Formats: sequence, structure tokens, C-alpha cells
Amino acid sequence: AMGKIPRHLFIPEQYRHLAYGDRPVPIGEGQTISQPFIVALMTSELAIRPGDRVLEIGTGSGYQAAVLAELAGEVYTIEIVEPLARRARETLVSMGYTNVWVKSGDGFFGWEEHAPFDAIIVTCAAPSIPGRLVEQLKEGGRMILPLGDDPFFQSLTVITKRKDGFDKRNITG
Repeated sequence: AMGKIPRHLFIPEQYRHLAYGDRPVPIGEGQTISQPFIVALMTSELAIRPGDRVLEIGTGSGYQAAVLAELAGEVYTIEIVEPLARRARETLVSMGYTNVWVKSGDGFFGWEEHAPFDAIIVTCAAPSIPGRLVEQLKEGGRMILPLGDDPFFQSLTVITKRKDGFDKRNITG
């Protein structure tokens, strides 16, 4: 999926020369597009299947949503910074993605009207596991997020919802 998507189209022109390096790149509004390794790792850990309904928290440029759209049936993505949400929506539409819906708002509330989700990806750090997002997962659904309140260190964590709670697995710091 990542090889199919022209990553540079999700990056402002002045930074496009950095698009294919394995590092975060500025996208405006004080935000960055994640490095390709992290996009690949987080996507892989979610084990997305065709037909899955996926929620993304932290749309940013829309690149991660495009990667998910290549693998899943439906992608719902929420960005708190309205100009980024608008730009991501325009980019995704211009590239022909018809299975991605973008809205601006606080992603930690989720998108209840489209729940339950097979998978949730949170691209911004959370100090604790967001209960409202866990509630919106299907039983057996997976959520991946950087967990921790230290701005310099978080633990990439996978949550799998169970009938009576959830399992937690740390991937890496």
C-alpha cells in the first residue's frame, strides 16, 4: 500500500524534497507527517483486513488514512486542527479515495455513529488508554497508540478488546 501512494502529495511543496526519507516531515500548523517506518509498523500491527472499518485519530496530512484505505473497507479519520482536516480531505478526494471520511474535532471522543470499529489507530500520544475509544471497538478489535505523558518518550501499545475488558501489549518505545 505504501509503495502505491505518492507520499510527496501529502506534504507541502517546500518540504517535498524530504518526502521519502525515513523521518517526520513538517506539514504545517506545527504538525508533522510520521516517518514511513512508524506508519508501516503501526499499520502492520493492526492487521487490517479487506472490509474492516477503521478509525484514525490524528489525520494530519491524510497519508496514514490513504494507507489504511488501500487495505480496509472504510476509514473514518478525525483531525483536531481544522485547516489540516480540510487539506487532508481535499488531497484524499483529489486522489480518488471514496472510502475515507474526514472530520474536524477532538478524536478522543471517537466517531460513535460509525462504531463499532475493527481497528483504531491513534497517531498522537495519549497519557492513558482512551476509554471512549475502547468502547467503540468491536470485540476482538485492535487499537494502536503511543501511550505515555512524557513528551520525549511513549510506548507504542496495542490494545485488543475482549468481552470482559482488553489485553495490552507493548510494541516498542
